[in-house]
Amino acid sequence: MDNHRVTIEGTEILSDKKYTLKQVRFRLDGREQQKEVYVRPNSAVVLPYDPVRQTLLLIRQFRLPTFLNGNGNGYLTECCAGVLEEGETAEACIRREAIEELGYCLEAVEKVMETYMSPASVTELVYYFIAPYDSSMKVGEGGGLAAENEFIEVLELSLEEVLDQVSAGTIRDAKTILLLQYLWAKQALP
Repeated sequence: MDNHRVTIEGTEILSDKKYTLKQVRFRLDGREQQKEVYVRPNSAVVLPYDPVRQTLLLIRQFRLPTFLNGNGNGYLTECCAGVLEEGETAEACIRREAIEELGYCLEAVEKVMETYMSPASVTELVYYFIAPYDSSMKVGEGGGLAAENEFIEVLELSLEEVLDQVSAGTIRDAKTILLLQYLWAKQALP
């Protein structure tokens, strides 16, 4: 499968606002094709968990695309995440985002996987982390940066509450569900 020849024939920029949407013409094993590709920077996500109290730190925020696709009020409960800044490592990104969004300075973060969330059309690679936390790591209120139009509610929920929300379909963020499954499989949480 790895010896296929790919040749880029041409690229047209369809939109170049915050991120870039391109129309790419290419040949795959001699056959010409074209695809729209949304070029997004890579990102990182973290699920902080307290193994003693069996709690998790999550956020709740408005997500316009979900609202446009039938998510009632447009709010999602999800893990803390952010886009890597130029030259920034995934670990540095997630530590920065945890302070901005959650108000916690996480000490021991563990990278557990990488995924392409929508590989048919988006270039973004997501780096996943877990991190134990406790109240001594709280350094602020969190809530995001007003300069970035972030208005984030910080949630500390019991494992049982989170699993109930996943089962009920009220937590529908794939990143969050993947990290919950990882923690459960690792038996970091019963």
